Amino acid sequence: MEVLTEFLTLINGIVWGPYMLALILGTGIFLTVGLNVMPIRKIPTGFRLLWGGRKGGAAEGELSPFNALMTSLSATVGTGNIAGVATAVALGGPGALFWMWITALVGMATKYAEAVLAVKFREVDEQGNHAGGPMYYIRNGLGKKWAWLAAAFAFFGAFAGFGIGNTVQSNSVADGLNSAFGIPTWVTGVVLFVLVAAVVLGGVKRVGEVAGKLVPAMGIGYFICGILVLLVNLSELPAAFALIIDSAFNGHAATGGFAGAAIAQAIRFGVARGVFSNEAGLGSAAIAHAHAKTDNPVKQGMVAMLGTFIDTIIVCSITGLAIVASGVWETGTKGAPLTAAAFESSLPGVGEYIVAISLAVFAFTTILGWSVYGERCVEYLFGVKAIKPFRVLWVAVVPVGTVVGLDFVWLLADTFNALMALPNLVALLLLSPVVFKLTRENFSKEKQPVAVKAS
Repeated sequence: MEVLTEFLTLINGIVWGPYMLALILGTGIFLTVGLNVMPIRKIPTGFRLLWGGRKGGAAEGELSPFNALMTSLSATVGTGNIAGVATAVALGGPGALFWMWITALVGMATKYAEAVLAVKFREVDEQGNHAGGPMYYIRNGLGKKWAWLAAAFAFFGAFAGFGIGNTVQSNSVADGLNSAFGIPTWVTGVVLFVLVAAVVLGGVKRVGEVAGKLVPAMGIGYFICGILVLLVNLSELPAAFALIIDSAFNGHAATGGFAGAAIAQAIRFGVARGVFSNEAGLGSAAIAHAHAKTDNPVKQGMVAMLGTFIDTIIVCSITGLAIVASGVWETGTKGAPLTAAAFESSLPGVGEYIVAISLAVFAFTTILGWSVYGERCVEYLFGVKAIKPFRVLWVAVVPVGTVVGLDFVWLLADTFNALMALPNLVALLLLSPVVFKLTRENFSKEKQPVAVKAS
């Protein structure tokens, strides 16, 4: 086991190393330029489409455009927004937050392209449900000679889900509730088992319905609490922004319990944790958007790109600014305890509990969202007959994560998560002409004057 762990650690260092981060950023920049910065320019349009897509239309699909995004967000808004941001700041300094923002801005184009291709190349399975995502746009968009690459994505996605999307999340919930409220981990395991079973065994439609209600509620709740923390530290915000910008380009010397960080560390941890949080480039969110009730890939793409904006520019910024403005980033604490310290210092007596409850709800919805991703990966590999056994196994594994050590599981899942990105990024670059063409055609139609019939 020790040899295997060392091998995986080596592979992990490579797949999450500078070349991978450069590939993810480079792909985002390439797509952003190729789309004439459309994802950033059309953010207001995206929100209008999101609001208008709450019910869905007459088009085929299982989820309304709104619930497709909420299902995607249920998987991305998770421990990365609380523990991941804190770790980035603790290891890369305040400047890491700036590079998270940059990653998100170019990542919007990546997420847009993923959703466009997912809707364009999706299929209908034997049960009449839509199935899509990187494995389908690789096979259907690039041709059967690329089927091995599609299978590789599905394989890595299925295994990564049981780690990052399941046991790691349930472990975070159990630890957080045990630390804050003294709830035994096995009790949390039983409760999670029941709740996850009630949703996941009902399939993608039930996951979408629950996500459509729970994700907005939890996101708004955390946002409000975070704003309260920032209001308490309002006088420190200008200095916090100045520190973030300065550290992004100059690094930061050791101070207090902070060990210091060079520019390279700020970039590395900012980009890595940004991608871990919003998943732009991994291809996972495309699986959810393939279920949307829409016949317009571009419109769903504009809804999808909001996932990166909401996850990182809004939620992660709340966490990061709270940590920097409150000054706790200098203490040497890392992970979720650092975020809890920031909230507790500003909201004494309740801050720690807010973070614990938020972490629990975020992790729970991540388990739901990733169940959809894993299910579709397994279906691609083994067919619809594998769906029900997968759901049962997914639910059964949840309580295991609350009572066992997960260092090895985390390492394995984190490595597979990165390996998911490689086939997806290759496909995005090769299929980028399709994305650009569909985008041009969509907006050229919108500019055409409406013909008026003669009376």
